[in-house]
Amino acid sequence: MGILVRGGTVVTAAGVQEADVLVQGERIAQIGVGIDPGPDNEILDASGKLVLPGAIDTHVHFELPFCGTVSKDDFAGGSQAAACGGVTTFIDFATQSPGQTLTECIEERKAQADDRVCIDYALHATITDWSDRIRSEMRSVIQGGVPSFKMYMIYKDEGWMASDSDLFFALQEARKWGGMIGVHAENVELVTALANQALHDGTWRSEGAYAHFLSRPAFTEAEAVQRAIALAQYGGGVLYVAHTSSRLGIQEIRQAKALGLRVYAETCPQYLLLDATLLKNSVNGHLYGTCPPVRTTEDRLALWRALSHGVIDFMGTDTCTFDTKQKEMWEGDFSKIPFGLPGIETFLPLMFSEGYLKGRLTLEQLVAVTSTHAARIFGLYPRKGSISIGADADLVIIDSEREVVIDWEKLRTNCDWSPYQGMTVTGWPEVTLCRGKVVAKEGAFVGNVGWGRFIPGSSCKRTGNTFVQAVFREEGLQ
Repeated sequence: MGILVRGGTVVTAAGVQEADVLVQGERIAQIGVGIDPGPDNEILDASGKLVLPGAIDTHVHFELPFCGTVSKDDFAGGSQAAACGGVTTFIDFATQSPGQTLTECIEERKAQADDRVCIDYALHATITDWSDRIRSEMRSVIQGGVPSFKMYMIYKDEGWMASDSDLFFALQEARKWGGMIGVHAENVELVTALANQALHDGTWRSEGAYAHFLSRPAFTEAEAVQRAIALAQYGGGVLYVAHTSSRLGIQEIRQAKALGLRVYAETCPQYLLLDATLLKNSVNGHLYGTCPPVRTTEDRLALWRALSHGVIDFMGTDTCTFDTKQKEMWEGDFSKIPFGLPGIETFLPLMFSEGYLKGRLTLEQLVAVTSTHAARIFGLYPRKGSISIGADADLVIIDSEREVVIDWEKLRTNCDWSPYQGMTVTGWPEVTLCRGKVVAKEGAFVGNVGWGRFIPGSSCKRTGNTFVQAVFREEGLQ
């Protein structure tokens, strides 16, 4: 028995068409007008609705130990929330412990996720302990389906930070085998010095949580982005900049792309929609503490422009859910805020409403930045990020006229607040299919725990897409 999604407007990164989509098993079997449903297929009426590829969230932290606590959304609950919001694939992180191999940390993370995830997932491997042993296993890790690695340019005290030389050599080694390195780009020395000044010299003492923003000015991101780009340029590696938050950071990325460097950029909904004045609220400002911080209106406008012009390639949410009790651990000290925001469930609705409906993105661009570009860059395409024959039947039916007021009490996420509380969103996922199975309907999760699978990413070298931006240009996706 299959499913016929009938009468919808099918949207891909390449165009828009009125069509039916026939799903057989886990794959898309046919696309066209007037497809015969046959006697045994379920019919989903998409008349007057939009049919999009399932969103891919490139930056998720489920069950992350951080700041003496653990993020509240686990793999089961968090992936259910994702399904309700139209996300059908997420990319989490396998973070290396001291002395641990990358293979060990990947298998450990997969063991946590497998049999619990409700949609599909992939992994980035986070390198925190670079050594010759780690260098020697990068080839097998990439060929085993994890072609992307993350390295932190901050979090020195936590033992996560990579030196410039670590980053340089990792970029070189990953390039050999078709992998890429992602960075959390902030200047650790400046950020630490400014935070210490605020804490010990009384600077910004009266500012409360707003001191988090003041101690991490945009140039601390831009300098680190510039440095990472230089290391990638001279090391010949492929770089992606995670959660880009500032106009100054975007300027560095734009210049690198103009030089033809293999640099990709990610941003998140919070940097497009929120600003640092929220941190000034003496009652709940600390809830909005995330890293990098949300910034200014000028930064938000620059990010929207960069997204629409192709300077930013894809989007993630950096979902790292801490509830109000966990956030209260700051106790008035901005340096102790558990950094992170919930966001995977509201990702696609916010981008549809604030991006497409407000004229900041076309429908094709919306699909590209929330799904297709990520699938290509991380080696999941065309299985993911595509509505095409043979692709996984990851589909989202969106009612573009439905208005929803965001209320954390009505969301599936395991959090007792939302950064977007009270926002009115127009356009909401009505039905979500992951590999041909209806996993969410009318805002409720209707799938099964354990339905999701690990989806291996292929290396750029193996797919022949060493510089995938050239492919995007050829296909009119940028």
